[in-house]
Amino acid sequence: MIRDQEVLNQFLDTVSRFVRDKLIPLEEEVAETGVVPAEILAQMRELGLYGMTVSEEYGGLGLTLEEEVLVLFELCKAAPVFRSKVGTNNGIGSQGIVIDGTEEQKQKYLPKVASGEYVTSFALTEPDAGSDAGGLRTTARLEGNQYILNGTKRYITNAADASIFTVMARTDPEGGTRGISSFIVEANSPGVTVSNPYKKMGQNGANIYDIIFEDCPVPPENLIGGVEGKGFGTAMKTLDRGRIHVAAVCIGVAQRLVEESLRYAMERKQFGQEIANFQLVQAMLADSQTETYAARCMILDAARNYDDGIRDRGQAAQCKMYASEMVGRVADRAVQIHGGAGYVSEYAVERLYRDVRIFRIYEGTTQIQQTVIAKEMMRNFEG
Repeated sequence: MIRDQEVLNQFLDTVSRFVRDKLIPLEEEVAETGVVPAEILAQMRELGLYGMTVSEEYGGLGLTLEEEVLVLFELCKAAPVFRSKVGTNNGIGSQGIVIDGTEEQKQKYLPKVASGEYVTSFALTEPDAGSDAGGLRTTARLEGNQYILNGTKRYITNAADASIFTVMARTDPEGGTRGISSFIVEANSPGVTVSNPYKKMGQNGANIYDIIFEDCPVPPENLIGGVEGKGFGTAMKTLDRGRIHVAAVCIGVAQRLVEESLRYAMERKQFGQEIANFQLVQAMLADSQTETYAARCMILDAARNYDDGIRDRGQAAQCKMYASEMVGRVADRAVQIHGGAGYVSEYAVERLYRDVRIFRIYEGTTQIQQTVIAKEMMRNFEG
């Protein structure tokens, strides 16, 4: 936790300069090659970006959620591919251990996660279980002194780079969501195979893979929390926090899109004047700026509540739903303001338009967020 506001402001300024001077100039190269240079990853480790959410006790920065959100507002003005390299270490890949791990698990893994020596991945989604997380089929059967994992996980971010996976598997075939447990699986374990990366619409370099577990042995001490049947709860707590994280990512990108739109509108001339003078262009700029500000306020409020111990699942879902839908609208207006230029890769808005589409899908689709929000409203109804 950064307890001094001046120190926090200095860190935010450092991240902002890193984005401006190092990341944004590399965006086109990374988009073409699909590779973030090793020296950039090293600099991200030096800045502590791999361990923002790991407590200082285990070598991380120990940021509060509000502080993390403020960092993401700055970091995500660069193409989202850069954030993806550290995102799982700070979010869904490590939070199962941070939230529900045993002390032994935290001591063994979190220092390496915080330093960036270990990259983490979150393995929940399956070929037949995406939004229906409770329908997963991967099994973990206790045989003698170890669990044996079998199953396939799909669309797993950073899987090929990961040292450890947080894996949700069924320990009780008849237990429904109560029959799901979570495990720390080391990537070099026997029986682990990672597929080739998928070709995607956007965020080239932020690769996703399938992971196949075939009679993969996992020691009992790697059962997160040391108790069977808590995996679904761990996953949901991880996703609740992760939804606020993703919402903050959307703000960073939206801010960049507004900046690009305004710059182009002030420079581009039609009918003898800058197009920023046209009221219909002004309306698009104003709508994008206002929606970005509204989402920013929502997310900061939710993050502060979280830090105060208020675990509001509906609020997290509202942030993720609104921010991810909002940034899609902002991206669409940015392309419209750029006109034909917005449809060619010479301009960043063409790439960012494709990059942001995934935000409405991962950490739960918009429709899942709507369901979560409505169910929380019904649960709290006192009429």
